[in-house]
Amino acid sequence: MSIVITGASGRLGRFIIKELLHHVQPDQIVACVRQMESAASLEEQGIAVRFCNYDEPASLKEAFAGASRLLFISSPHPDDTVRLRQHAHVIEAAKKANVGHILYTGFAFPEHSDISMTHLHLATEHAIRTTGIPYTFLRSGLYMDFIEALDLHAAISTGNLRVHPGSWQFNAVTRSDLAAAIAGVLSVEGHSNKTYELVAPAVWSFDNVVSTLSELTGKSISLCPTNEVQHWIFSFLRKIDTASTSGDLEHLLGRPVTPLIESLRSYIGTSQI
Repeated sequence: MSIVITGASGRLGRFIIKELLHHVQPDQIVACVRQMESAASLEEQGIAVRFCNYDEPASLKEAFAGASRLLFISSPHPDDTVRLRQHAHVIEAAKKANVGHILYTGFAFPEHSDISMTHLHLATEHAIRTTGIPYTFLRSGLYMDFIEALDLHAAISTGNLRVHPGSWQFNAVTRSDLAAAIAGVLSVEGHSNKTYELVAPAVWSFDNVVSTLSELTGKSISLCPTNEVQHWIFSFLRKIDTASTSGDLEHLLGRPVTPLIESLRSYIGTSQI
């Protein structure tokens, strides 16, 4: 079995490879990267590294050669028109390379949103289906990283977590949980032509955040909704589905997802506790 992973030097890609090494041998993994020098640490672990640039179709067919499974990590390009073209290159190269199975990292519940990003993921999924190649759609939920926009350190210092007003609910997940689940899917049979919504099984709110911060720090922290907070993240959050839930992630993990208290602990650091 040869598992080829695109975007292997990115944050999610590295997490997935770290988890995948618990399931398969290094010589079963091929890491595809745009900058070969970024993958030196992967080569040191016995993982094959190949050049792969979504804008260079010729590089993709060579990178995907011999792949029984291709993990296609979606492009990070900020322009969705460019991303769609890049994704088309990947899918065409996968067909030419006779890839055995395509696993694609999309975005959770794209049908519930109406923005360019989710249209891109739906279009990519459709294009993969038309190839006739067995597929698995790994629809990742909102990363917990969005918490960094809230300035938790200021909340701890002032005793107030300032957020834009609204009835906010979140199904966000950690990259490490996503990586563990995806690595598990990559390493076994039984996932052909399935779609997984990789989100938290229960939502949490900003009220949960302030109560958890208070518990972690021993300080009284209150929620302070105010229109003075104009961070772009809130506009983005309103346009996507942050509240739908699924048991897919926990099922694939075979354990509970990382609890909110542990996620917040990692963002505020021990000096704040």
